[in-house]
Amino acid sequence: MRMNGSFADDMIDPEDMAVLDENCEYFGLKRSLLMENAGRAIIGALKEKVGSLADKGIVVVAGIGNNGGDGFVAARHAAAEGGDVSVILLGRSEEIKTEESRANWEILEKMYAKVRLYIASDPSSFEELRELIHDADVVIDAIFGTGMRGRIREPYSTGIDAINSSKGLKVAVDIPSGIDPTTGEIADKAVKADITVTFHRKKTGLRERIDHAGEITVAPIGIPPDFETLVGPGDVRRALKPRTPYSKKGDFGRILIVGGGVEYSGAPALVALASLRMGSDVVIVAAPKSVAEVVRGFSPNLIVRKLSGDYLVMEDIPLLEKMIAQTTGIVVGPGLGLEEETRETVLELLRRVERPLLVDADAIKALSAEPRLLRGKRAIITPHAGEFSALMGKPMAEPIELRERMRQVGEAAHDLGTTILLKAHEDIIANGRLLKINLTGNPGMTVGGTGDVLSGIAATFLGWGVEPFKAACASAFVSGRAGDLARSERGYHLVATDVIDKISYAIKEWDRELRV
Repeated sequence: MRMNGSFADDMIDPEDMAVLDENCEYFGLKRSLLMENAGRAIIGALKEKVGSLADKGIVVVAGIGNNGGDGFVAARHAAAEGGDVSVILLGRSEEIKTEESRANWEILEKMYAKVRLYIASDPSSFEELRELIHDADVVIDAIFGTGMRGRIREPYSTGIDAINSSKGLKVAVDIPSGIDPTTGEIADKAVKADITVTFHRKKTGLRERIDHAGEITVAPIGIPPDFETLVGPGDVRRALKPRTPYSKKGDFGRILIVGGGVEYSGAPALVALASLRMGSDVVIVAAPKSVAEVVRGFSPNLIVRKLSGDYLVMEDIPLLEKMIAQTTGIVVGPGLGLEEETRETVLELLRRVERPLLVDADAIKALSAEPRLLRGKRAIITPHAGEFSALMGKPMAEPIELRERMRQVGEAAHDLGTTILLKAHEDIIANGRLLKINLTGNPGMTVGGTGDVLSGIAATFLGWGVEPFKAACASAFVSGRAGDLARSERGYHLVATDVIDKISYAIKEWDRELRV
């Protein structure tokens, strides 16, 4: 959700739209319904422009992705309105990419009396179709939409040329094919439309391409504005880092955790174990000598560096800076304690850190003395309600007052100039410009240590180079989903390591590389 803005009149980045589309499916609003609404909207906009479609020659030039699926639906509705409809598929029907598009193509195959279907899998196939396209009253461009990137291959290139050569009204589906949907750049060629029917909100690539888009109609397709506020699996997939066969140690992050003290040894270990299970290549815990050996004893997977005293002190900063120089992400705070020198050391460390950074637990308490210290840094703060109140110097609204909590977190993120992830029954994530809420998780996760698990997950995303707001959204969902998977096995009788054990399962659900 964009703070201080509306959903109706601004633009959306195609990547954000893809995230929203996937999240809609997760929350029960099926892609098939969105496709149906999109196809109907195309014909609705066309009728507003030309009136009755009865006996008008309408040609849909369709690709093999979801944009083509929108075109298939539009063809069906155009035929129902009395149009003389032809559909040209640029590719083979067995290459149609999505279940929704394939289903709508199969419907057209049964409309033998109302819709003529043509296959154009190479440029030579167009020789007999050029005249059909040229003489059509309406040509609908359903080739690429927001799936377009880079130079255009055949038969799509010839298809775009044929559309542009038509004397009929040219209607683009979502965005004229050939235009980069994010930047508006044209690498090769693009459809020059008379009308563009774009869905939900204008895509950013249309901003500078009125010359190709023509008259732009924004068509609602049934996505509730509230869904832009909800974190879902689309946020996770966007944040995941793909692995290649040539990946090597360090490619997937080197995380440093500064934590631990006389009173607490488990917190930094849980952060580290969660980060490792999430997929970090190297995780180092820098802990005071009073607990370093205890932390090391939690697992042979942990690398532990011993600091100088019983608590974090100023003398540790030179060593920490050397370690920070070798890392891609840092966590400061878990189990550090509240000694006065530790608080001062935390503040000094935060001043110096230039790497992506997560501030949690006792470091949040230290930060309350200088809350705007993180402005301009790639950072996430992960307070619970009490820590948020201490940080901002004012009470937080009760959990049932969700809208008021959203307002408070949004304003705080803007004031502090950083990303805040409020840990609660409904996690709230804000960076002063954007705000989302996460609904995964359960009351069994009130047990101590689950916040440390979240920190390890978020630090991993940061260490992969994910922007803080996106990292915070993805980590909230993964942490809560892992907790939900643990609850499905154990009920509410959880410990933090139960949640860690389910991180990989939570990721596998949404990682295309891992799904069988």
